[in-house]
Amino acid sequence: MIPVTPRIAIDERELVEEFLRASGPGGQNVNKVETAVQLRFDVARSPSLPEDVRARLMRLAGRRLTADGVLVITAQRFRSQERNRDDARARLFDLVRRAAEPPRPRTPTRPTLASRRRRLEAKVRRGQAKRLRGPLRNDD
Repeated sequence: MIPVTPRIAIDERELVEEFLRASGPGGQNVNKVETAVQLRFDVARSPSLPEDVRARLMRLAGRRLTADGVLVITAQRFRSQERNRDDARARLFDLVRRAAEPPRPRTPTRPTLASRRRRLEAKVRRGQAKRLRGPLRNDD
């Protein structure tokens, strides 16, 4: 088990790592050695995550989440496989930590007096413009 937060630990068997060739510059090394890491973590079916954290993590993951609920993180920043592996895991754990902290409650605010007056004046102007569009009235 890998501790992520005091109450969340992820089992090492839930992480699937696949090594592939990194793109970009690197000379002969980039053509021969599979240094990039693609880390997969099944968020939807993970027994390690509480339900509220799972929902927030799926929202935070965005495009990195597949239709099946699998989070895919690709790391190819470094030239060594081990450093890319550590980088991918660190990014996953950071995402889980961010999902684990509960959202801050919204503090209600009130519109200022000036903004309320501007809003009402704008409504009056729109009403006058609409009144001019209507048929002419005889006020005899």
